[in-house]
Amino acid sequence: MIALTIVLAVFVGITLGMLGGGGSILTVPLLAYVAGMDAKQAVTTSLLVVGVTSAVSAVSHARAGRVQWRAGLSFGAAGVAGAYAGGVLGRFIPGTALLIAFAVVMVAAAIPMLRGRRAPEATTAHGLPVVRVVSLGLAVGGLTGMIGAGGGFLVVPALTLLGGLPMPAAVGTSLIVIALNSFSGLAGHLTGLQIDWALAAAVTGAAVAGCLIGTRLTTKINPDALRKAFGWFVLAMSSVILAQEIHPFVGLAAASLTVIAASMTMVCARFSRCPLRRVTRLFMARPAVA
Repeated sequence: MIALTIVLAVFVGITLGMLGGGGSILTVPLLAYVAGMDAKQAVTTSLLVVGVTSAVSAVSHARAGRVQWRAGLSFGAAGVAGAYAGGVLGRFIPGTALLIAFAVVMVAAAIPMLRGRRAPEATTAHGLPVVRVVSLGLAVGGLTGMIGAGGGFLVVPALTLLGGLPMPAAVGTSLIVIALNSFSGLAGHLTGLQIDWALAAAVTGAAVAGCLIGTRLTTKINPDALRKAFGWFVLAMSSVILAQEIHPFVGLAAASLTVIAASMTMVCARFSRCPLRRVTRLFMARPAVA
């Protein structure tokens, strides 16, 4: 299973490199259900993988001028304390509860992917409001540190709406925040937990290699189409986690809802007038920044 884990880690890295975020959402289930780690080790190892791959991807965005360092470091500094606290707190939460929480986050991250990445109305760049940045930074950092999710689907809109950053800059800058939060959360977990460093290094290296490949493929594949397809896949994977950690019937119900929603979306995409369009717009109309 180690070989399969490495191969799938490359896939995670490719999606991260192509999408600029979001791909790392599959790291925890990959480590838990393919590599066979227990939940807490999977979360801790995921933070290493997410932190390193985000940092590597951020370098590519920085070279393209899509990173606002002041905003990223300000938001990241606010999240570091929350991420460390989340990492420490995560040690005392049952592994099953962590994975269920992660499944919920997967659903929350998938919905913006399916809506499509459309930037909010343009705003003028301005200083980040300190109170809001600290509050949101602590919350996002705590989430990252506790369950091992990067939280880009929360960081990007925060940078766009609070800091006035254009969408490309918000995506690139968010990777700095995710990297800082991930490393801080990792430190929190490591205060009372050890991981398989050899396997963690192998998975991280594979994800980084995939990230570099994904960056080169960005101009050859429609990122919006890929993002939506990946969103449906993330929803399907969340169903698997719910089936494993709660009850098979819960996972089956979630999977059925995913299939119904996907079918409705496909049908409405083929017709100019669709009676189901009003229903699908409830999920697809709002701007997305996963």
